[in-house]
Amino acid sequence: MNRLRALIVDDEMHARENLRMLIDEFCPEIKVVGQASGVSDALEKITSLLPDVVFLDIRMPSGAEGFDVLEKSSELNFQVVFVTAFKDYAVRAFNANAVHYILKPIDIDDLIAAADKLLSYQKTLVENSSSRVDYNSSLRELTSNMRSDNYPSKLTLYHAKGFKIVNTNDIVRLEADGACTHLFFKDGSRYTDTKNLKVFEDLLEPQTFCRVHKSFMINLLELSEYTHSDGGEAIMSDASRVPIARARLADFLAAVKRL
Repeated sequence: MNRLRALIVDDEMHARENLRMLIDEFCPEIKVVGQASGVSDALEKITSLLPDVVFLDIRMPSGAEGFDVLEKSSELNFQVVFVTAFKDYAVRAFNANAVHYILKPIDIDDLIAAADKLLSYQKTLVENSSSRVDYNSSLRELTSNMRSDNYPSKLTLYHAKGFKIVNTNDIVRLEADGACTHLFFKDGSRYTDTKNLKVFEDLLEPQTFCRVHKSFMINLLELSEYTHSDGGEAIMSDASRVPIARARLADFLAAVKRL
């Protein structure tokens, strides 16, 4: 595969140059073909340079200017790596979607990991047109989430050949498996994602999703029955039985009462 053509968008020249030098030194699979200092400049460069990837700075906590580039782009024929100093503000939204991000100050290992993901995604996006549609949908969903700071209504789950976008209200339960998480859906399907259960606990709406055990989380709207036999179990709409840890029972009961 040819080197990915990259555009760097940041209002600070020294930040752009620093990222360019790091990419040149540590990411041989990426070639920086341009830099932009703001929204209008970025839109012009995207049109003229046709980059494969845009490293997009988010200047304000609202994400306004960075996301303006995406909202005003007529076509999103590029991948995006968000560059941000707003860790707490941004991580939940980023983890919910098919995007890459690196935090300022830039860590070289994080940059290299992002480059590896870009290469992997690029192959999928080129070979599968539906993946491009899904990716763009994920970017639009992220923009909406960042504008409102709401919990996401959709999640992007990763697999060996790309990713899948799901509605959160279709999830019945989640089960930890080491560093991965199994998700079980209303239609009976099951999906395994490489994010751990704690990431999903932070992502999902706490009024609806409840961590009932170190290894289990449930959608309270899909709860059919609770029984205190066998130490306490939640019986779900798919007839599965999920153990409730004694230490989490009070929180679980309180959450059910709030529904």
